[in-house]
Amino acid sequence: MGKKITVLIVDDSAVVRQTLADILSSDHEIEVIGTASDPYIAADHIARMVPDVITLDVEMPRMDGITFLQKIMTQHPIPVVICSSLAETGSETALQAMQHGAVEIILKPRLGAKQFLEEAQIRICDAVKAAAAVRLKRRAAVPREIPPKLTADAILAKAKFGEEAMAKTTEKVVVVGASTGGTEALTDFLVSLPLDAPGIVIVQHMPENFTRAFAQRLDGICRISVKEAASNDTVIRGRALIAPGNFHLLLKRSGARYYVEVKEGPLVSRHRPSVDVLFRSAARYAGANAVGVIMTGMGDDGAHGMLEMKQAGAVTIAQDEESCVVFGMPKKAIELNAVDKVLPLSSIAGAVLREASH
Repeated sequence: MGKKITVLIVDDSAVVRQTLADILSSDHEIEVIGTASDPYIAADHIARMVPDVITLDVEMPRMDGITFLQKIMTQHPIPVVICSSLAETGSETALQAMQHGAVEIILKPRLGAKQFLEEAQIRICDAVKAAAAVRLKRRAAVPREIPPKLTADAILAKAKFGEEAMAKTTEKVVVVGASTGGTEALTDFLVSLPLDAPGIVIVQHMPENFTRAFAQRLDGICRISVKEAASNDTVIRGRALIAPGNFHLLLKRSGARYYVEVKEGPLVSRHRPSVDVLFRSAARYAGANAVGVIMTGMGDDGAHGMLEMKQAGAVTIAQDEESCVVFGMPKKAIELNAVDKVLPLSSIAGAVLREASH
């Protein structure tokens, strides 16, 4: 077995430190080499042994997590995964952390909720592996298959392609999936779009209570409007809808009108929201009227859904390896022959606009 990913846990709560240590230590590819109750103690640990990844709380005594993150990135860059409860009031702080170089945002475990802890274990371990992959420039190992890895069948049964999609509509719909590194990739993509861009539906792997602040931030800097999706929101020109954290997002159609449905359900491809769920719904209800984009991210969520979109007549685009933070999801889609075009991030917006105008 290869070298384990070493992790330093920094959190002022002893309960959270122990819970995170138990969760991470349960993965045979990860080793917790220390815990710290504040950044000063963490700095002492780092002086003795540099970890591959740091998990970092935001609100701590003596020095807050954002300040410590800035010091890490300027003095000794180490991949950082922010671990926060992400209450609504804290979401802007989490966004600030991403801007200062944090690789991922994950929720603190909610103690006493067995199902949540089981699901959090997958997300936390995957986030640490993704962070290690960013630093080491290698693809992290695929997570173990326990619990079972569900497909989009758990949310939306597979239909005969084109069965429910209109043969032709005047409007194209763009669906986008992203994970690790996706917040910045989506920002670059959406900022490049004109006011009359086609309607866009997005799944970005994010925790609950984080997506609304992310959408509001994008809405303030983009020419198009951006909002966290709610059930029955219409997909219209000049607007992007982002799946709310911890809920799946499906594209639906009523006549010539496209709209979205926010839906509860199990993890699909180890995620909720899942890109596979969105892409399958686009294959079913939009067919050849859709343009699909898969961006940077660890794992394979979205790859199989993108293949269904291509088989249904949609145009499919993947971000290239050079511009990805983690070349996992696009690589898997390419391997499945689900992709029509492989493009650098800077070229995706233009390609989407051209395909949507056909």
